[in-house]
Amino acid sequence: MTGPFKPVPRGLGRPAEVLPVGLGILLLVYLAVPVLALLWSGLDLETFRALGDPPVLAALGLTALTTLMVALVALAAGTPLAYLLARREFRGKAVVETLVELPVALPPVIAGVGLLMAFGRRGLFGPFLESLGVVLPFTTAAVVLAQLFVAVPFYIRGAALGFRAVPREVEEAAAVDGATPWQAFWGVTVPIALPGLLSGLLLCGTRAAAEFGATLMFAGNFPGRTQTLTLAVYTAMESSLSRALALSALLLLMALGVVLGARLLFGREELPA
Repeated sequence: MTGPFKPVPRGLGRPAEVLPVGLGILLLVYLAVPVLALLWSGLDLETFRALGDPPVLAALGLTALTTLMVALVALAAGTPLAYLLARREFRGKAVVETLVELPVALPPVIAGVGLLMAFGRRGLFGPFLESLGVVLPFTTAAVVLAQLFVAVPFYIRGAALGFRAVPREVEEAAAVDGATPWQAFWGVTVPIALPGLLSGLLLCGTRAAAEFGATLMFAGNFPGRTQTLTLAVYTAMESSLSRALALSALLLLMALGVVLGARLLFGREELPA
């Protein structure tokens, strides 16, 4: 070929393509190896027997209870906030969005210290709460508060994405047909936004069940009262490896199920994480 454009030799660009692909594959292998190692070591008969131990059952029950409470609070209080952020413009919206996003970036241990400084005996509201006979630190209520602080942003983000996916024309058509705003919300908006709501709720619940640092700092690690599954893993590593492996494998399977379920609900959309 003549002129300024000449064909590039066939093998010239291959190293530039192979190197980044190879690095990506190495990273993928690195992410997969700990998961496979945990499943290989944790899914055997001995570790499944450890799931029946009373401390494990107590931690599982407490985690299920506190996670359910977090999910209910997220639904009741997070849904209107997510709708507001998704569909309304108002002064101070950037501040509100920053406050919602901050717990995602904040180290959980620091979140636990902040909760202590807010609701502990010597915290901002500690003396007032104590005057009412309310003591929050190192109680089951403290577990719920710690989990809620770190997990509710995941629900708000998922719900906001769901609400943003609702065409305004559909809501306006419902209003033209005579539906009240409340009827349009429950009959039109929520069904269309449901994949985002459920996806956010699943991720919120998983993050709450997996919470460790904030719970340890604000609620402590007391079996039967504040010891969740992750804290039970932490404790079991010092005494029973089989129990720690059983709990770790259980948490891994729960997380895997939730991630796959959220991806199925969201289709090819980006997960709210």
